[in-house]
Amino acid sequence: MQSTRVTFPDGSLTGEGDVLIVDRERAVVVVDATPFHPVDHTWPDQPGDSGTITVSDVVLDVSEAVMAAVSDEGELAVGTDIPVKRGADGWTWLVGHRVDGEIPGSVVAGASARLEVDAARRAGLSRGHTACHLASLALDAALADLWRKEIGVDPLGHPDFEGRANQTSFIHPDGSVDEYRLGKSLRKAGFDSEGFAASLAQREQRINELLAGWIASGGESRIDVEGPGISDRRTWRCALPEGEVGFLCGGTHVRSLAEFASIAVSLDLSDPQLLVMTTTAVPA
Repeated sequence: MQSTRVTFPDGSLTGEGDVLIVDRERAVVVVDATPFHPVDHTWPDQPGDSGTITVSDVVLDVSEAVMAAVSDEGELAVGTDIPVKRGADGWTWLVGHRVDGEIPGSVVAGASARLEVDAARRAGLSRGHTACHLASLALDAALADLWRKEIGVDPLGHPDFEGRANQTSFIHPDGSVDEYRLGKSLRKAGFDSEGFAASLAQREQRINELLAGWIASGGESRIDVEGPGISDRRTWRCALPEGEVGFLCGGTHVRSLAEFASIAVSLDLSDPQLLVMTTTAVPA
């Protein structure tokens, strides 16, 4: 068995493949190739795609695509039950399609399948994911002067607050919510938490100014891939006025910043130990 071949990095919404596994107990279907983007079991920031799989005129409603893996001993693990990180040795990495309801007996391994992703939901999630990355870059830039010590930098060369402090990220259609821990370890690393709290409104304004300028540039956005398998590395790249940026990223993204009318963030520091950044994208 080979790793599932995926076509979502190039924006594909439809595809064909052969059914490899039908797990009726867990209502999961695995196909050898799919356009569906699965939610990651270790960092579930972007939800999996939904849509349909058609097998022998039977239409199965897919509620969400998830990661799946088969161990060298033949054990199938699905979603959060996978005991290792994606790409770990000793496992074949797959995309599972969770199906609503029972899977009919006519859907069996070896059957041909037609797959179709919910295009509107994919588009909204792609905008949300791109907006999330851009907001994190703008956040790093807006907080750059608050560091008293040198730390690692982000793709634009600013101190990497995102990498240091982010603890959760949830992407939804046309937006995201990110949480950043402002604890003792961050202060020891040289971050001026008190100065940040005192200038919160100005920092938010600066982030939104940067985002507005980037959106106005209409730069290209793309995903570079090292191979066709679900476990192969993928990198999101985007052209900004300051230069091209890139992140390792397993999600989906827009093709151009011209797809946005705007991106804006709001910063909430109601808990002095926790920054919540809410990002909202408006499609063009």
